[in-house]
Amino acid sequence: MPVLQEFFAGLKGFEWDAGNSDKNWLSHQVQQAEAEQALLNRPVVVAADRRHSQREPRFFTLGRTDRGRHFTTVFTVRGDRVRVISARPMSRAERRIYGQVKSTPEADS
Repeated sequence: MPVLQEFFAGLKGFEWDAGNSDKNWLSHQVQQAEAEQALLNRPVVVAADRRHSQREPRFFTLGRTDRGRHFTTVFTVRGDRVRVISARPMSRAERRIYGQVKSTPEADS
């Protein structure tokens, strides 16, 4: 899973579906702003979610919020907007991967 430094270049913002926003809060206590931070803060790991990309390309990230919470966020890109599908705390395995990426010199560029 590479760190893609410019994955979000050219995107103008976020598009939220009320159902997804409510689901993220009710299931995982993740607020919209936190999910956005986890996508935009560096370092972030971005990978394709091929298993769930039948109708449109989906991606997932491993990232952290301004308060240091670590999230896995699934999203798609629609036009110039990021549409968050789900956001949840990272699993132990995901935290290990993220920790390995954080320790590389290029992770903060």
